[in-house]
Amino acid sequence: MAAEPASPAPTTKQGPADGCRLDALPGVVWHGTETKLSLARLAAYAAPIYWFSPDEPRLRSEEAGDIQLPQALPFQPAAATPVVYYQFDEVSLSGGDTGRASLQRREDPGDTEVDLRYVTSFQLDFFAYFPTEQGVGAHTHDVETAEFKAIVVSTASEVFQEFTGLRCSPTEHVVLVTRVSGKAHGLFWYWNVSDTDEDTRFPMHLLVEEGKHALGTDKNGDGYYTPGYDVSRSVNDAWGVRDATRGGQLFSGSYQAWMTKVRRPEDRLFPPLPEDSPLRAALKRREGAGARAEYTLRPLPPAAQARSVPGLSPFLEDKEVPGWPEIKEAGTLEDLGEWVEADRSLRSLSLSFYADGDVGLSFVFPFLVVKNLELPVAGGYLVHRMYLKDDQLRDLGWMALYTPSASRWFDTYFAAGVEWDLEESGAGTRRRTDFVMESGIKFRVNISRSPVSALRVLTDFWGLRLGIKSYGFFDVDRLTYVFEVGAGTW
Repeated sequence: MAAEPASPAPTTKQGPADGCRLDALPGVVWHGTETKLSLARLAAYAAPIYWFSPDEPRLRSEEAGDIQLPQALPFQPAAATPVVYYQFDEVSLSGGDTGRASLQRREDPGDTEVDLRYVTSFQLDFFAYFPTEQGVGAHTHDVETAEFKAIVVSTASEVFQEFTGLRCSPTEHVVLVTRVSGKAHGLFWYWNVSDTDEDTRFPMHLLVEEGKHALGTDKNGDGYYTPGYDVSRSVNDAWGVRDATRGGQLFSGSYQAWMTKVRRPEDRLFPPLPEDSPLRAALKRREGAGARAEYTLRPLPPAAQARSVPGLSPFLEDKEVPGWPEIKEAGTLEDLGEWVEADRSLRSLSLSFYADGDVGLSFVFPFLVVKNLELPVAGGYLVHRMYLKDDQLRDLGWMALYTPSASRWFDTYFAAGVEWDLEESGAGTRRRTDFVMESGIKFRVNISRSPVSALRVLTDFWGLRLGIKSYGFFDVDRLTYVFEVGAGTW
């Protein structure tokens, strides 16, 4: 077996002036020789740009016409500018006890310092508060979240040199954002997830849905939401930005381009980038040196403080990490890769009442049992579907079921498999085996903000399935209707 050719030796660079262009690395939001940064400063380097619809209610003040959203939480002091909150959910540290001791906690979590020599990764959330949400499911108080996953590498590390081909002197630490998720309406199936690549621009632009405020990633900052480009995971389920739903109608189950209004440059809200941010120069080249609307960053306060405001605390309690950040032990490089690539934790089981002339139960679960199988190119999911029916649930069926999405309120499906039917006759009983094929429609209802929201411990969705099932492969010998109702996304 021939030996693989040796990798070319990394190019040695003696500093930025000699071309060690760390600013050009995909996802970079900070680099420098400092080893200690406060969490407030680290959050400011990664903070996003919010881009509103021109018709966002109460976007601008009546007096001066300045952008006034998002607002400070009502139990906190008002601000002269819009306010965005941040929280470091977790920080992974190497070095064992020494690494843990390097994190210096302060009473104000924003003043907490991390030593980048020990930080391998972190998860950072930004929160935008709006007094009301309009449209379908309108309610008072709305807190929308954007999640940033980032890694920290040293230019002296073998990993950095292998992947970039660079050796830089002096040694710097580099903070790279690897993924941004707009947690649209709080449901993981709806999340707009964008993995960082060469086309991704930072600060990340987040399109704010009109009236309802779901956040959509806009990785190139062009003001348009493009499925498959601005979102790289679960494209068929990603909510996108549906400004049209402010009117109270859901329209089609899938995202359509006409649902999003054209964004105007003047409706953007910029982050308070530190003076030494590597993003400032590129931003100035694109936007010019004129005045821009900026927001103030604040650390997310404890949810308990919201109890003085009726109806607000539930919106913070499910987002709060008490005593943040949570410290995790850094693992191997493989563990870090799994953290970066980790799929969302999906409650992907469905249990339903089943009827096709006989009655019974239907059970649907991921095709890979512990992980969903998302099909390439077409998208959608392939899952196992099993059902038991007839007297004492004696008949058994198994199908491979394809559905274009896991979250649309109206969807189609197709399934094929085998059914084993125990038949009785004068001569006794016999087991009949048939090829079965089924197609139909599925209706889903999100119960997370409904009067039966307590059932969310099982699933966010309940649904109804209507289909037609055939028996036989080439020669179809009978047809039957299928009816299902129960819990689960499938």
